[in-house]
Amino acid sequence: MLVLTRKPAEMIQIGDNIVIKVIKTAKGTVKIGIEAPDNVRVIRGELLNQTAMPTIPEAAVKKLAERFNVMSDQYPHVA
Repeated sequence: MLVLTRKPAEMIQIGDNIVIKVIKTAKGTVKIGIEAPDNVRVIRGELLNQTAMPTIPEAAVKKLAERFNVMSDQYPHVA
């Protein structure tokens, strides 16, 4: 892990197109800005587990399969 000390308005560049800028520091907190391309996902660490794909209960999957006459769960496009 690389550990750096930065002051407000100082930046860190990652690769060619990601920039992290220190916006403001206060006692016990730091506000940062992140510039990254649209295809780079930037998310707070505490949200990582919450953004996983939701699981669908098996009963709901079966009900949908019956509703749309899906004959195979392995090849749903072939019925």
